[in-house]
Amino acid sequence: MKRVKFSAIARFAQAIAFVFLGALLFASCAAVKPVVETQEKEVKTPPKKSEVSFVAVGDNLIHKPIINAAKISGENEYDFKPIYSEIRSVIQSADLAFINQETLVAGEKFGYSGYPQFNGPFAIGEAIIDTGFKVINHATNHAYDKGKDAILKTIENYKKYNDILLLGIHASLVDRIKDRIVTINGISIGFLSYAYGLNGFILPENAPYLVSLIDKDVMKKEIESLRPKCDFLIVSTHWGEEYKYKPNKEQEKLALFFADLNVDLVIGHHPHTLESVKWVEGKDKNKTLVYYSLGNFLSAQNKTPRMLGGMANMVIKKDGAKTYIENPKLTPLITHYNQNFSDFKVYLLKDYNENLSKKHRLYNREKDFNLAEINDLFAAIVSSEFRE
Repeated sequence: MKRVKFSAIARFAQAIAFVFLGALLFASCAAVKPVVETQEKEVKTPPKKSEVSFVAVGDNLIHKPIINAAKISGENEYDFKPIYSEIRSVIQSADLAFINQETLVAGEKFGYSGYPQFNGPFAIGEAIIDTGFKVINHATNHAYDKGKDAILKTIENYKKYNDILLLGIHASLVDRIKDRIVTINGISIGFLSYAYGLNGFILPENAPYLVSLIDKDVMKKEIESLRPKCDFLIVSTHWGEEYKYKPNKEQEKLALFFADLNVDLVIGHHPHTLESVKWVEGKDKNKTLVYYSLGNFLSAQNKTPRMLGGMANMVIKKDGAKTYIENPKLTPLITHYNQNFSDFKVYLLKDYNENLSKKHRLYNREKDFNLAEINDLFAAIVSSEFRE
């Protein structure tokens, strides 16, 4: 969503917080890390060859109309599961699925709200877990919209799900420095996650660990620590400019920074529109695959390009000591909702049809809302190498 500009004082305070966080991480890695257990999840699947099918989607952006549409009987009862019914089988067919949960799910105590400061019921989290997502990122510019206690409550809400890997928000410094690793079919996959900022807010000086933010010194330490411990390393980044189709210079510089540190895959989000997919070569001639922005997975935004999202999909293969990506693609998705902001659903674009499009709220409101132009937009953004 639209960024709130930092004041000079806020920028200075944020810089101080970064320095403090770097010092804390350095000191804690030396003093605490030997007694910290790695947060590693073993996903049990039938034995098969050393490969993992992986999918990732972009911003699950829960505006107030989506919350209203999901309300069922009872004062505080919501069901978001039907929203994902058309995509569920695709997500569940993958060995591992990632989602960028853009907004907090801290519950009623913090008030249900949309733009510009978001929060919703934990039924949202329950729905995306039911859909098949096992890796959930919360390092976004909206992570601190309701303050520290809302972050802690969001984390607490996920704790009953033992097989979920939560990224980007942390209840303590000890939690922040844990390694996030998933092992499937003998392949260990490490995750790190960072956001560019916090919607104009700054983290408390005594709790800079709450949200993982983009800071090269901190990221370098964390990447170099995790890289030797996993076969495959994924970095999730909340970055870029809203509503752009191409990465900016800062995104490109950071992508090269990650490639130089031998990151295997970068999953980008925040612009709310699709951006390009590219291989970036690191200093050691290694290749890093970068999805600069997967766009919106779900939203109630009101422009055609923001209805078009993407699902990264690939096979991660291990052959001896070598682990690599095979057949990476970007599958187009579309968000549907009716004229009265009802019947929200996410579809594969190939499964969407003219009859459904005529029921969409944007039909006849946006001249470019038709399947031909939406498909043309996807083709213009994503090179043929990565289109299915």
